[in-house]
Formats: sequence, C-alpha cells, structure tokens
Amino acid sequence: MRRAALALLAACLPGYAAANSSPDAAAQRLESALRGLSSFRAEFRQVVTNAEGEETETAAGTVSLARPGKFRWDYREPEQLIVSDGVTVWLYDADLAQVTIRSAAETLIGTPALLLSGRSDISAEFEVTDGGEEEGLAWTLLTPKSSESDFRELAVGISDGLLRRMRLVDRLGQTTRLEFENIERNPRFADGTFSFTPPPGVDVVGAAPAGKP
Repeated sequence: MRRAALALLAACLPGYAAANSSPDAAAQRLESALRGLSSFRAEFRQVVTNAEGEETETAAGTVSLARPGKFRWDYREPEQLIVSDGVTVWLYDADLAQVTIRSAAETLIGTPALLLSGRSDISAEFEVTDGGEEEGLAWTLLTPKSSESDFRELAVGISDGLLRRMRLVDRLGQTTRLEFENIERNPRFADGTFSFTPPPGVDVVGAAPAGKP
C-alpha cells in the first residue's frame, strides 16, 4: 500500500495552498506553485532506496490528478494501476491478476496525505523550512512536529513555478523519490479516468465503502 499512500500524498498536495498563508519564503514558494492548480498530468519516475542508500525499487509511468482527491497512477513495469475517485481506491496488479479495494479515508490513515489534505492546520502539524537549491530546484521541507508520525521528512522541489520532484523519508530511513516530466497543468480528463471496474476473472480483495457500487 506504500504506492497508494504516495499517490494520495501527491493528490492531496494542492490542498496546501488553502491551508497555509505563512509569509515564510519557502511556504510561499510552494503555495505559488500550487495556487490555481485543479488538475495535473505528467510522466513520473520513482526510485526507492533503503537506509544504507541501496536502490531497492524503481518504477515509471504516468500520473493524472484532479481535485478533490482523484488520481490515476499507471505503472509500466511491473504493470500496476492505482485509481481513486476520491472515495474508493483500486489497486490493480496485472501480474497477480488481483484488485485490492479500500476506502480513500482508510488509506490516508497514518500517511502524510492525511495532514496535507487540507483537513488540518499545516503550520500546526509541520515545520516548514527552506531546503535551499539542489540540482536546479528550490526545495521546501515539511517536517512533522509530532514524534508519532510515520515519516521523518517530505521535500518538494520546484522549478519555474512547477512541482518537479518529491522526496519522502520514513522513520526507518527508507527514501522514496518521485521525479515528474512532461508536466501539464490543469488538463481536462475524459469521463471515466478516475473510475475502475475489475477485469473479469481477477481476484478481488476488499470492498468499496458503504454507499458505493
């Protein structure tokens, strides 16, 4: 479910601008990049390293996001799909011929996305600092104030007013890096982009939230 948590994190980031009006330069840089952002589409590359800096996982694909809380992550290798309509999350693994269904609210529990969803006071939950410049990007760092959080730091890299990279470090020292390319700001999506019907014959684990088909 780690990929689902990261997907929700990215989907909820646009809520930050409405939740924080700090005059701090780093906060304003992030707010400026996200202001007016209602949808987002890009190609992405994801790399996971362990605490020793060893690469343990790589992935690539395309991502589509739409507020509030809708997203679609198409992973190419291995072929996986994570889709949410804002209420239900579907995780489809083609190799396993399996679909896992969870509520978006349950998937948010214990992840940074819950804090970045606009339902909480960002300034109360995070220390927002300037991460300086690296690889041509200006970085904003979000560090949770609570020692109970399951992650240590979230860094957002911005260039030319666009969110280009994200870096999440968990409490075990595992780092997940996301890099976005061919970014489209506020694209329009076809009907059905953020819905999913399990293919015939696949195993289905879990169920849609009450009231959902």
